[in-house]
Order: sequence, then structure tokens, then C-alpha cells
Amino acid sequence: MKTRSKLLWVLLAATALGAALSLLAVHWCRINGWSDPDQHIHMCYSDFSLLFTQRGLSDGLFPFVHDVADDQVMEYPVLIAVVAGVLALLVPGEGAGHERVLFFYDLNHMAVVLCWMAVVIITAFSTAASRRRDALMVALAPGIILTLSVNWDMWAVFLGGFALLLWGRGHSVWAGILLGLGAAMKLYPLFFLGAILVLCLRAGRLRSLAAVLCAGIGSWLAVNVPFMITQFDQWATFYRFSSEREVSFSSMWLAFSWLPLDGAGFSVLSNGLFLVCCLGIAYLGWAAPVRPRVAQLCFLIVASFILLGKVYSPQFVMWLIPLAVLAYPRLKVLVIWQAAEVFHWAAVWMMSAKITSGGSFGGGHSLIETAYGLGIAAHMITVIWLMVLVVGDILHPHRDAVRQAEAAEGRTVGEPSPESGDAPSVGEDPLAGTLRGRRDAFTLPGLGQKTQVTLRW
Repeated sequence: MKTRSKLLWVLLAATALGAALSLLAVHWCRINGWSDPDQHIHMCYSDFSLLFTQRGLSDGLFPFVHDVADDQVMEYPVLIAVVAGVLALLVPGEGAGHERVLFFYDLNHMAVVLCWMAVVIITAFSTAASRRRDALMVALAPGIILTLSVNWDMWAVFLGGFALLLWGRGHSVWAGILLGLGAAMKLYPLFFLGAILVLCLRAGRLRSLAAVLCAGIGSWLAVNVPFMITQFDQWATFYRFSSEREVSFSSMWLAFSWLPLDGAGFSVLSNGLFLVCCLGIAYLGWAAPVRPRVAQLCFLIVASFILLGKVYSPQFVMWLIPLAVLAYPRLKVLVIWQAAEVFHWAAVWMMSAKITSGGSFGGGHSLIETAYGLGIAAHMITVIWLMVLVVGDILHPHRDAVRQAEAAEGRTVGEPSPESGDAPSVGEDPLAGTLRGRRDAFTLPGLGQKTQVTLRW
């Protein structure tokens, strides 16, 4: 107990250090304000300050409640709008002066820091007991330190991570509720349901799958339906915007801008390829020698979405960091990946500085454009590399550092019977939840399994 308590304080202290560094990273803007192109040159841009003044928050208008002009509609899911609206109500005074903008910014920065601390603790308790120090990689991740206050993404990271932890503790309904809330904050926690679906089918645990799905749909509807009824056009803006927006912000599709497609056309192409990737990940989950860990499948799904999306904003790296630490906790690999993401982050802001300055910043040469292209390539190559390594651990589970730790602690998948065709015993998934100890009921051939179809509730 003393060891656990000591580790908890170490993790909180490390996150506090990371939070201090995140505040230092935006110090110039906190002192001088958020204006173009300076906020890009000094790499301290934040949607908090921008949307406070441009979405009616500084005038006391609550998103999705009050009628606003078309250019003041929040282009985000419901719960982000609610968080922004509630925190805006706490800002004293009137108008959009620097002091009120800074107050709103600091409130939001403090809120995402608290979410970050929770994510670090959640990560520690989502892995093998002997590997809880891996959460330090989340506490001190450069990708989080530098992008924490760009947007509200850390709220969704918190809800998604907490949902996985509850799933791993066997609380299927609560996990579903949090996944529904997470999807109402940012869409990507919804993809965790895909990993749970694959694993529940393989384990023949349809009851748990039904519980997660029903709870998730119910919680999503509970927070969305009231706004759908009262302000449908505002509510639907996020979904229209996501479908119709043009390719931008470090997307791989920038290299295919010559195609005769508009934003909606690229959405069809992007979503189609993402579906193909999901089907491939599902096959991997059903055909692998041992049932994959849920964090491994979640990482592969979210990474596929990020790589194929029409936009890759700098803060999206936060979606992957806790999943990467749980899926492949190898410090050297994660450091290399984070170095590539930091380079990409800097290149993005230099590129946006050049654009917002009308070409005066970095004008006369193509160094910034070259760095921007290299940053996109470095980000994509290192994420794909991580995906390959995770797939390698799934195909060769004895290499998996988390499974090794679980096996050393005596928690294994179970000894195989000669008739079952199950793979040799390896360490259990710390987040197995209600699937813990269950034999496979549905498997496919090709990667070490035989075809098996047994439907069980």
C-alpha cells in the first residue's frame, strides 16, 4: 500500500511539472494576448481564447441554447459546447478585453490539467501492477505539454481512458456510459466500441457487448437529444462541418489535392479506407494466436483514423499517447515518436505563421514549406511504425511487455487443453474485464487460429 501511495504522488508530481511546462509554453500569449500572426510565431495559439470572443461566449451567449449568428455557432459536439459555456459563465465582468479572455483561458487550462492528472492515474491502473510507472510517459509526454491548451481534447481523452479502465474492472454499463459521453465530447472514443465488439465476439460474451452498446447509446442520446430538439441547426453544425470541410492541417490528403473531389468527396474516400482498416483490425483480432489486449486494438483503430482523416490538428496527438503507452510501453520507441511529433508541431505553427502574416514571415524561401512537409511525413511514418510494432506484439504475444509482466505476476490467459486449439498460456490483458479467463468462441484462420463459431450470450 505504501508503494502504491508513493507512486501515486510521484505521478501527480510529474504531471504537475508537465502542467507547469505547458503553462510556460504559452507564456508569451498569456502576457501579450492571442493575435495573428504573433500567436503562431510564438507557438501559443489556443481555441479557448479565440472562441471566447468569436462564438458569443464573451457576450454571455450559451452555445446550443441561445440563438446566435451563423458565424458564431460552435462547430463542436455538445459536451465541448457545454464545458465552454459553463466556464464562460464563471468569467467576471463584461466584454472581450484581455483580462476576461485570459481568465477564460486560465479556467480552461486548469480544467484540462485536472483531466490530464486523472488520465495519468487511469493509465497507471490500466496496466500490469509492475508497469504502473509507465504512466510517467503520459505525465511528461511532450505531445501533451505542447498541445494541452490548443483545444478541449483532453476532456475526451479522460472520458475514453476512464471508460476503458471501468471496462477492465468488469463495469460494462458504466464503461458504456462514459464512452457515450466521450463521443459527445469528441467523436473518437466511439471507436473504442469497435475494439470491444471484436473481443466480445471472440470471447462469446455478447451480454457484455450489449450492455456497453446500450449504455453508450443511451448516454449519448441523453446529452444530445435536448439540443437536437431545441437547436437542431446548431447541433448539426459539427456533423455538417466534418463532412464538408476541405482537406487541411497536415492531412495525408494534401498530397492528393489534384483529385477532382470536394470536402464531401474526400470524406467518402477517407471513411471508406478507414472502414477497410477497421475490417483488417477486426480480422487481426479474430485470427491472432491469443485474444489481443483491448488497448492494442483501440490504438490501431484510432491511429488508422488519424492517419486517414482529412485533418490532423497538432493536439490530436493526445488521443494516441495514453493508448500508445498501454499498447506498446517501450520508452525508446515512444521517445522517437514524440520527437517526430514535436518537430511536426513546430512546423505546423511556422507554416500557419507564414499564412496568417500574408507571407511576410519566412517569405522569400521555401524552408518552412519543406519543414512542414517533412513534419507530416515524420508524424505519419512514426505512427505507422508504432502500429507495426503493436501488430507484432499481437502476433507474438510472448514479446508483449505488459503480458510478460502479467505472466510474472501469475495472471495468465490459462493453460490450453489439447482439444481446444488455444494458443499457449501467456499473460492476461489487465483490461480484460468480463472476458477474463474465457475461452475463445469465435476465431478465424490464417494467423494461428482455426475457424471456430460458437454463439454464446
